[in-house]
Amino acid sequence: MRRGFWWATLGYAVVTLVLGMIWHFVWFHNLYHQLGIYNRQEPIIPLGMLSMLIQGLVLAYLYPFFYKAGHPITQGITYGLLMGLYMYSVSTLANAAKIVVAPISTWLGIQALFHAVQFVLAGALIGLAYGRTGTHGV
Repeated sequence: MRRGFWWATLGYAVVTLVLGMIWHFVWFHNLYHQLGIYNRQEPIIPLGMLSMLIQGLVLAYLYPFFYKAGHPITQGITYGLLMGLYMYSVSTLANAAKIVVAPISTWLGIQALFHAVQFVLAGALIGLAYGRTGTHGV
């Protein structure tokens, strides 16, 4: 696999790690605590990092199948938002269906905002990592 694949993977993982830690543990820590959605006293950071790495590998692998001629940032953001919608359905909507969180509208809203920011940034980096070719040589 070419360099674009690894840069895309790294870009996703770094954006997700940094944004996730600041978002969940600093900016909105009290809100998430009030919602009661994250109830583990001490999060297992290595497990979260592994999750981000796996997501990054999958997203970096799939991007070339999505890419169409166009500006890499625009293509990346479009791809990112599409994948973000998928991740939102898996992580947020599915959790809301299984876990008591109140108010549910606040949970859905704050997570929608998080995923939008996350996947615009990550998508732009994925697009830049591949550039105008959109291929990874597989």
